[in-house]
Amino acid sequence: MEWEVVIGLEIHVQLNTQTKIFSAAPTAYGAAPNTQACAVDLALPGVLPVLNGQAVRKAIQFGLAVDATITDQSVFARKNYFYPDLPKGYQISQFELPIVANGKLEIEREDGSTKVVGITRAHLEEDAGKSLHEDFHGMTGIDLNRAGTPLIEIVSEPEMSSAKEAVAYMKKIHSIVQYLGISDGNMQEGSFRCDANVSVRREGETELGTRTETKNLNSFRFVERAINYEIERQIDVIESGGKIVQETRLYDPDDDSTRTMRTKEEANDYRYFPDPDLLPVKIDTELLQELQATLPELPDVKKQRFCDEFGLSQEDAIQLTSSRDLADYFEQAAAKTNGQAKLVANWVLGELSAALNQNSISVSESPIDTDRFTQLIMRIADGTISGKIAKEVFQDMWNSDKTADQIIGEKELQQISDIGELEAIVDQVIKDNPQQVEQYLSGKDKVFGFFVGKVMKETKGKANPRQVNELLKNKLV
Repeated sequence: MEWEVVIGLEIHVQLNTQTKIFSAAPTAYGAAPNTQACAVDLALPGVLPVLNGQAVRKAIQFGLAVDATITDQSVFARKNYFYPDLPKGYQISQFELPIVANGKLEIEREDGSTKVVGITRAHLEEDAGKSLHEDFHGMTGIDLNRAGTPLIEIVSEPEMSSAKEAVAYMKKIHSIVQYLGISDGNMQEGSFRCDANVSVRREGETELGTRTETKNLNSFRFVERAINYEIERQIDVIESGGKIVQETRLYDPDDDSTRTMRTKEEANDYRYFPDPDLLPVKIDTELLQELQATLPELPDVKKQRFCDEFGLSQEDAIQLTSSRDLADYFEQAAAKTNGQAKLVANWVLGELSAALNQNSISVSESPIDTDRFTQLIMRIADGTISGKIAKEVFQDMWNSDKTADQIIGEKELQQISDIGELEAIVDQVIKDNPQQVEQYLSGKDKVFGFFVGKVMKETKGKANPRQVNELLKNKLV
């Protein structure tokens, strides 16, 4: 019996405001525990929340970017539950009237097709504090620095049918919030995290299966692995005659499994009611028009422009526009290389991205700026160095402040393009390998690569490959 998978994601995005959503306490990451929690965050008696207008603006920008409805009057509610890192005993969130509703997002599948995923809502809320278990030997510490940090929680429709689709959707949301500049999207610091709701049903059934929610997934890899594990677990339970329990689970990356955290709550368990200390948020047309005018070029539009303007493939354009910083780096370099955009794209997605990944840094932290990168590309394009030699130059540039020209000059890496010199080397290679010549002339075309390799070896990789190929083709007749 075949199975269908139904997935919905709840993505929590920390907004990059300077202060918290209902207080003037700072939001900077990394401060000593409990040094950025004021009286409002600590829920001391008599304090009142004051809404941060920047958080509202950033939430609206997201809604506009996903073609959603911006609610003209949204309401904050109290979500009641008891946990040590929640000083008030409730979280200020939005329930019946969120600020953003009914959006949509197009994602690219692995086979190149696209799929539209609905966004049910995106609501503003405050973050909770953080429980610390590692350093207290049988006790738990509470750090309230994060309490009151502004979030938008983005809730999708349950319309994804594989872990790959869920990751594609999550990456697209991640890209959009970075393009908008409303969040740094730093997953290691908790600025962007995800809860995955997963259920399975037999093929052809229309009723949704019982779902589980796997909480606080903070990497794309963990999201994919946790969902795949949960799919297999649920199918095994049902096929063994058991029933899925609606519950909240945690993913353990050490053994690549999920485990029960608590029984899943329903909305009525939280006893939502409007917060009496906060007035409804009214959004006027003038503000919407102002924010609409400030939206940057978003990933899908930029992707299509890169295809049209630079002649890139859809696949390359998708990769280049996955990050605003990467797209900006590519575009700045391409603008300086006189029509070498495809070569720039190949090197950005190849050598540069590999070095960034190997060193676990972002393109904004690259030791090679676009000026030095562009000079390297131009030396490949004008035939000064080969692609192979360029990789050696790139590594030297990565580890020093030198330009491509300085490294090429110091190491005498210029390609040999003198026809007379190359012709003599080609003649000698042909003379020294009569058996391979005979094989090639008898129709074994693959032997041609043997001759190219010999010439490149003789010249220590400095021969101009195009000229070598032309000379060999003319002489091997």
